[in-house]
Amino acid sequence: MTLRLRLTALYTLLFGACGALLLGLSSWLVNRQVDRTLPPGYADRALEQLNAQYVLALGGMLLVAAALGWLVAGQALSPLRRVTGIARRITQERLGERIAMGGPRDELRELADTLDGMLDRLEASFEGQRRFVANASHELRTPLTVIRAEVEVALADPDASKAELRQMGEVVLEAADRTQSLLDSLMVLARSQQGVPRREPVDLAHAARTAVATTAAEAEARDVHISLDLEPAPLEGDPPLVERLVANLVENAVRHNVPGGRVQVTTRRGLVRVENTGAAIADEDVRRLAEPFERLGRDSDGPGAGLGLSIVRAVSDAHGATLALRPRAGGGLEAEVTFPHSSPSGTTPARNRSTWAGVNGGEASASSSWYARNR
Repeated sequence: MTLRLRLTALYTLLFGACGALLLGLSSWLVNRQVDRTLPPGYADRALEQLNAQYVLALGGMLLVAAALGWLVAGQALSPLRRVTGIARRITQERLGERIAMGGPRDELRELADTLDGMLDRLEASFEGQRRFVANASHELRTPLTVIRAEVEVALADPDASKAELRQMGEVVLEAADRTQSLLDSLMVLARSQQGVPRREPVDLAHAARTAVATTAAEAEARDVHISLDLEPAPLEGDPPLVERLVANLVENAVRHNVPGGRVQVTTRRGLVRVENTGAAIADEDVRRLAEPFERLGRDSDGPGAGLGLSIVRAVSDAHGATLALRPRAGGGLEAEVTFPHSSPSGTTPARNRSTWAGVNGGEASASSSWYARNR
C-alpha cells in the first residue's frame, strides 16, 4: 500500500470510530426514550426501522470518511510530491534548483530546508571538484608542454650541439621533477581526504625540527630567518601525514616571504603555529588560501602548485584538528593547527628555543649541523 492509501485507511478508521461511537450513543438514548413513551408493540416496530437507518447512516458516513481521507491525504502529501519531482529533475548539470518551500515552519518545511542545504553543499562540492580537475589539468599540462616543446626543438635541429642537447635534457628533467612533485602532492591530498588509516604516537616538535632542517637550504638562499619555540607536543595520528602537515606550513612560510624576513615556528601540546613575514594579505583572500591551487597574486611559475595549505587543511580534517589562518598586521600570515585529545606526556615540557638565520644574517650553518644542535 502506498502512503496515501495507508493515511486514507487511518483517517477512515478514526472518523469511522468516532462516528460509530456517536451513532451508538444516539441509538442507545433514542431506544430508551422510545421504550418509555410508546407501547411495547409500537416501540419494537419503530426501533427496528430506526436501527436500520442508523446502520445505513454508519455505512454512508464511512464512505464519506474514506473520500475525505483520500482528499486530505493527497493534500498533506502534495509537498512531498513536489520535493520528489525536484529531486528527479536535479542532475549534476542542474544543481541550482531549490525547493524553497514556504508556509509554516512544520516538519515538511524542515525537510525541504534540509534538502536545500544538502543541495547547496553538493553544488559547492561539485563546483570545487570541477575547479580542482581544471586546475590540476592546467598544472600538469604546463610541464608537459615544456617537455614537448624542448624535444621538438631538439629534433628539428639535426646539427644540435652537445651543449644544446644537454640544456634540453636539463629543462626536461626540471619539468619532469615539477610534474612528479605535483603528482606526489595530489597523492598526499587524496590520501589525507580518505581519513587516518592508522594512529601512532607522533611529536609535533620533532616534526617541526625535521621540517626546518629540510627547509634550511631554501631559507638560506632566500635570506629568511627561522626561529623555533618548541615544547614537546605528543599526539596520536598518522606520522607521515602529520610530518607533511608541519613541513608544508614551514615551506609555505619560507617560500612566500621577503628577503630578510622571519619565520616563527611554535609547538605546544596539541598545537603547532607558524608565522611568517611577507606581503599584506586581505581578510577575504585568507579564506581562499586553503583551496587547492590557490596562490592569490603569486607568480604561477613560482615554486609549488598551490597545494601546500590545502594539504594542511585535508590532513587537519582527517585528524579532527582545526586549521586557523590569520593575516598579520605587518604583512604575512599566521597558520595554526590545533589537534584534539593530545597524548599525555609523563615528563615536564622543556622549552626548546632555537634560531636559524640565512647567510646574509651571518648565522648560517649546514642543515645537518643545525639539526644535530637542536635535536
